[in-house]
This record gives sequence, structure tokens and C-alpha cells, in this order.
Amino acid sequence: MTRSASTKYGLAICVLLAVSDIALLGTLGADDGPPAAVALVSAVLGVITLVGARMAWRGDRRGAITVIVSRAISALTGLPVFFEDDVPDWAPPFVGVFIVLTIVGVALLVGSLRRKEFSAT
Repeated sequence: MTRSASTKYGLAICVLLAVSDIALLGTLGADDGPPAAVALVSAVLGVITLVGARMAWRGDRRGAITVIVSRAISALTGLPVFFEDDVPDWAPPFVGVFIVLTIVGVALLVGSLRRKEFSAT
């Protein structure tokens, strides 16, 4: 199967975001880290993204959809940082960059789905 550059870049961005979500587990118990529930949910979403990315790399449409949905949910978990008062100063720009990267990665994958690069298995 031949993957377009946009598919490769979209998956790469989403995999990097997933790994960073899993790395949030390292902040458990830190004073300026995210709440434990957010770190745990993010880590689970990161693992789901990695499984979906593996499936998508093999050409499975369901894998690409799994990546898209898990990344979108992960981005939504970051939105409260913009509305809370007691977050560290670095958190809003950090989360903002991750949301923008999520939008880019998901957009690249959605374009790949429209071009029917994945099989319906």
C-alpha cells in the first residue's frame, strides 16, 4: 500500500502527541502538573491513539478513525486550562500548541480518508 505524504505526516504528528499524552503520567503528584484524572485519561487516549495508528499504518480505515477520535477527545481535555484561574503560566500556551498540532494532524488524516487511502476492513 502506498501512503501519501499527508497520511504519513498526519500519523506522525498524532503519534508524537500520543507519546506526550502518555508521558503526562510522569507528572502525577507534581504540584504544577495536571490533575491526576486528566493525566490518566490522557495516557489512556495516548495508548488508544498508538493502537489506532498501527492499524492505520497497515491501511485499516478503522485505525485512522480511531486516531482521529482519540486525538479530538484528547484536545478537548485540554480546554479547561484556558478557563481555570489556578493553572501555571506555561500551561495555556503549551496546551494551545498541542491543540493546534492536533488540528493539523487530524486534518491531514481526514483528507486521507476522503481520498480513500484506507481499506474498509
